[in-house]
Amino acid sequence: MAWGWQGLLMALAALAACSAPDPLAGTQPREHGRVVRVIDGDALVVDTGQSVRLVGIEAPAGPYKDREGAPYFNESRRMLEDTALGREMQLFYAGLTRDRYDRALSHVMTTDALGPDLWLNREMVARGGARVYPDAAGANDLLLAPEADARAANLGLWVTKAYRIPVAARLSTEEQGASCELCLTGSALTLEIKRSAAALCQVQAGTPVRVRGYVYGGKLEIGRTLNLETLAGN
Repeated sequence: MAWGWQGLLMALAALAACSAPDPLAGTQPREHGRVVRVIDGDALVVDTGQSVRLVGIEAPAGPYKDREGAPYFNESRRMLEDTALGREMQLFYAGLTRDRYDRALSHVMTTDALGPDLWLNREMVARGGARVYPDAAGANDLLLAPEADARAANLGLWVTKAYRIPVAARLSTEEQGASCELCLTGSALTLEIKRSAAALCQVQAGTPVRVRGYVYGGKLEIGRTLNLETLAGN
C-alpha cells in the first residue's frame, strides 16, 4: 500500500511539473480595468481613462495631421478591437511604467469570462497585427517566436509588401531600410549601422562580435563593414 501511495505522489508531481510556466513571471501586476477604446494595434484606453501602450510590439501607425496611416493600420486596429474591446484586463509592468504622454507602458492580460485569458501583446504579434519592438521591458523575448511563426505563415501585415523584410545587400544606398540599430547583449550600448555598412544588419542575434568606432550618446556608429567582426566559433 505504501508503494501505491508513493506511485500516486510521483505521478502527481510529474503532472505538476508539466504545467506551463507563467509567461509574465517577473513582471509587476498592477491596475485592472475594462477596455473601452482601441486607438491602434498597440494602444488602447481603459474605463479609468488611462491610455495604455502595449510594450514590446509596434503596430502600423495611424494618420496624423498631414500624414496618412501606415499600410495595414485599419486591419491591425480592428484586430485589437475584436480581441480586447469590452473585456476586463490587468496591466503588468516590466520596466518604465509611463511615457511622456502619460500612457501606461505594460503587458496586458485579459481576465474575464468572455473568452480565454489572452496576453494581448503576444496575441497581436501571433496574429500578424504587430511586429516585435525590442524595447527595454521584460518578457519581450517571448514575442520573437510567435512573430517568426506569423511571418512564415504570411499572417496579417506580413502578407503586404510594405512589411516584407529586405535583404540588406540588395538595398540601394538611397533606401531608408538599408540602415538599422543593433543592441549588444548585457550592454546599454547600441550599434548604429549606417547605409554604407547595411550588410551588417543581417548579423544573427546572439553572434559574438568585436566592434570598432567612437561612442557618442550611448551609440557606436558603424560606417564600414570592417568596423564589425563576427567571432562565431571563438
